[in-house]
Amino acid sequence: MSLSLKSSFALLLIIFLVMQGSVAKPKTANWPKLYSEQLFYITEVMLTDVASPPVAARIYAYSNLAAYLIAKESGNGFENKDILEHSYLAEQNWNISDSGISSPEFAGIYAMLKVGESIMPSGYLLKEKQQNWAKTAIKAKIISKKELQAHIAYAETIASKVMDVANKDGYLQLSTLTRYSPQEGEGFWYPTPPAYIAAVEPEWKTIQPFFINELANYAPAPMAPFDMTEGSSFHNQVMEVYNMTIELNDERKLIANFWDCNPFKVEFTGHMAIGIKKISPGGHWIGITGIAAQKAKLSFSETAFINALVGMTLHDAFISCWKAKYDTDRIRPETVINQKIDQRWKPLLQTPPFPEYTSGHSVISRASAEILTGYFGDNFEFIDSSETYFGLPERPFPSFLNASEEAAISRLYGGIHFRDAIEEGVKQGEKIGNMIWEKVKK
Repeated sequence: MSLSLKSSFALLLIIFLVMQGSVAKPKTANWPKLYSEQLFYITEVMLTDVASPPVAARIYAYSNLAAYLIAKESGNGFENKDILEHSYLAEQNWNISDSGISSPEFAGIYAMLKVGESIMPSGYLLKEKQQNWAKTAIKAKIISKKELQAHIAYAETIASKVMDVANKDGYLQLSTLTRYSPQEGEGFWYPTPPAYIAAVEPEWKTIQPFFINELANYAPAPMAPFDMTEGSSFHNQVMEVYNMTIELNDERKLIANFWDCNPFKVEFTGHMAIGIKKISPGGHWIGITGIAAQKAKLSFSETAFINALVGMTLHDAFISCWKAKYDTDRIRPETVINQKIDQRWKPLLQTPPFPEYTSGHSVISRASAEILTGYFGDNFEFIDSSETYFGLPERPFPSFLNASEEAAISRLYGGIHFRDAIEEGVKQGEKIGNMIWEKVKK
């Protein structure tokens, strides 16, 4: 064999041996799809735990934050998109060093699942998902077997740092606060049929927001005062809800059910109560975020960024909305209509177990839509398949703002909100979403 042939053979042998010790990254990995699939496992555990809407938003915020931190540390595409800098988290000493890992994508998703495991009562169900994700990543050549433990160790370190922050946001102290009791007198909230569930998360206003400095700056305009005098603003709104049941066509019924998102829905069969599993309002908008990310073919880093930003926006929007709900403590349409107009009347949707003003879906839908519009642009068309898992058909939308408007008015069609709670809720969410986007886009 000639010298040149020997040299070529040796070079090929070296390349072959090097390749055996590393993994060729898949260039065609659909990271938005993989990310959304793994994130949905967290959603499934929320359904098991019957997480309330504010709690679900908190879980989405912290689990996506873990993925974002790893993506940000990798340095790919974050020159002008620093979430931490514009939130209270800027004061946190993260002390995240360069890990030298080859796949921030694997570690980011693993850390997201790890936070999900730590932050939810039934989070242990995600252990199997973590193992499956590791097997999937090795099979797809995202990482090699020899790299696996280093990636997992790094992901667990980041997840632990995120949980350290989460454990200081006031959530663990909620059980020590004064319990809520319904107020006496007309116009105040009272538990509603069929399960008469106690008020959910009455002290959520004590939780630490990410971006909102003063909750008072995002309070809604005053609601119409309780007044059943014919011709008063409140009486007109009550009658609008009451008469809406007569005006509901099939399309409006579909819209109401599509945006129902009530994790507390209960049906009775004889003496047995059956909980109907439904995605939370925040879960619906996280689903829309994943759909948009896939359509736009985002990178992993961008996918982690927009999911974290929407999750943190949802968290802040719920804190603001829940403060308004328990500050006003307003009666639900079902209660006042049954008391004053028609004892047998029932809304199309089951009334959620918390006060009425403002409409939570109106607030968080608009806030999310403002963030997504800022990121993906106006008139970003998409097909919302978030509810197909729950047996509802897909719905096309010409823009995120259009979807948020439909989500808001769905609460009137469903008979669970008055018009001023919807309209003022939209304004509240718009103000929150715009504030957050203006901060982050700079």
